[in-house]
Amino acid sequence: MKLWGQILWTLLSGSRGRRGAPQGWALNSWKPCSSLSGRLSATEVVSHWTQVFEQRGIPEAQESSEYIVAHVLGAKTFQSLRPVLWTKPLTPKQLQYIQELCSHRLQRMPVQYILGEWDFQGLSLKMEPPVFIPRPETEELVEWVLEEVAQRPPAVGAQGGPLILEVGCGSGAIALSLLSQLPESQVIAVDKGEAAVRLTRKNAQSYEDLVALDGGEEGMDIITCILTLAPRLLNASGSIFLEVDPRHPELVSSWLQSRPDLRLSLVAVRKDFCGRPRFLHIQKSAA
Repeated sequence: MKLWGQILWTLLSGSRGRRGAPQGWALNSWKPCSSLSGRLSATEVVSHWTQVFEQRGIPEAQESSEYIVAHVLGAKTFQSLRPVLWTKPLTPKQLQYIQELCSHRLQRMPVQYILGEWDFQGLSLKMEPPVFIPRPETEELVEWVLEEVAQRPPAVGAQGGPLILEVGCGSGAIALSLLSQLPESQVIAVDKGEAAVRLTRKNAQSYEDLVALDGGEEGMDIITCILTLAPRLLNASGSIFLEVDPRHPELVSSWLQSRPDLRLSLVAVRKDFCGRPRFLHIQKSAA
């Protein structure tokens, strides 16, 4: 037992050999050793990969390690694992799978793509590069839309719920989450789609399609296209909800003032959890 303690300390201590890799565990060529693999617990493996990620400058090192280990053990998060699984020895197959997934993280692939899925508003959505990954802030936009729908009285003679159009749906996170919580609604989700089907085209830094973030010189190109079309698509008092760059609310407000013919008004701006102006509520006039 004393010898094992020394071996484990060497694996997890981060001491380096001549080539800069932790002694006893090569980063890119490590394979589980039968004499050791059955004695490493999930907690120990998370600790090891957290250290490796930190040494390589990988963002959110501990969170990345926990998500990957939890995924291999069949859970969404490490905290949701049964406590007995935190200390139970992992099998060689589990260790090898963790190694493979962590090697992708060392290449800075987002965890969402590594796991192939991500939770959004209670839905488990498939994630594939280079389709844009929904941000946590986007859930706030969905919640805002749901609040507004709940506060509005049903239109006279209207059947079913609201008609919703999502432009630039990406993974479909917004459209599907709204549909799941507003089952009587009709949701139309559109996207250029070209980037989503060309899965081999990856960005070297973030694996996301930069076109999804490209809105022209000021980032307003898509926004102004949507707002120009909106009067023809919206009913009287119909609404548009946008998630934008923090510098956009003022730009959108100025642009709408220059286009009174559209009969659209910026009625509210809501901040994200970081305190930045992120979401816009734009409404068509009633008359």
